[in-house]
Amino acid sequence: MSRAAVQKTEPEQAPKPALQAGSIQELKVTGHLMTLDSGLFCIVNEASAAATGEQGLPGVRISPPPIGATGIEITGFRADGWLSGHGDAALVRVSEGPAQILVTVYQIAGLADAAPRLQVMRLANGAAPAPTAPAQPPEVMDVLAHIQTRGDVGAKFGDWLGEPGTGTWIEGIAIAAPEGIAPVDFSYQAVLGRGWLSPWVEAGQYCGSRGMALPLLGLRVRLQGEAAERFDIACEASFVDGSKAGPVGNDETCEADSLAALEAVRISLVPRGRVKAAARGRR
Repeated sequence: MSRAAVQKTEPEQAPKPALQAGSIQELKVTGHLMTLDSGLFCIVNEASAAATGEQGLPGVRISPPPIGATGIEITGFRADGWLSGHGDAALVRVSEGPAQILVTVYQIAGLADAAPRLQVMRLANGAAPAPTAPAQPPEVMDVLAHIQTRGDVGAKFGDWLGEPGTGTWIEGIAIAAPEGIAPVDFSYQAVLGRGWLSPWVEAGQYCGSRGMALPLLGLRVRLQGEAAERFDIACEASFVDGSKAGPVGNDETCEADSLAALEAVRISLVPRGRVKAAARGRR
């Protein structure tokens, strides 16, 4: 059948009515049991063009079933656990497969193309590694990373976090905003694959995984608003294959050409007045 034969003209949709207090909107909610073998999986709710005007729907929640869930770990990149229609993802590790997870879908009833487009990618095989101690939020240090076999390690801006040449990778990272800077103006995301980055997280939030043997492949840090007016930032890194990257500037991705696992990173934050003074001194 030719492409022309299957194409059809969609009727124009009426404008979305304004929200009214006390009104209730009906959603279509469906649950599914997905069976996975032992291993590490990434479940992605692909971005939907309709999500912007529909409160991020279609939305998906991944959870263990109410009874009989053993050997299942679920880690989302969002603190609230949602996989919104803007392209969110979650990691699922199954150590005692085959096992089932509960996939619950929330979508607008009667809306064309309202169903989510889920992708399930297998990232690794085998049993889960030994669990690590729960991490504590950053207190004194500016940057906190969860490093393979070492746990949580902190560093100040301008110091190396992790040890180049050790071959142990960074699994997640959290960066504190400088004093007087709003967290929303200081954000970052992790490189998870070629052309694939995690959602942006604000300063102080953890980005990555813990105890799931899944390394970060790079980092991207972005300053906006007052943070961009007051500071310049540079990010440089070393990787487990010996390659290096950076320093790169604001909103630039720091990753190896080989996409090797991130081993150590140094984030330098310099007040803009100091940079300008140094530039005048070199004239």
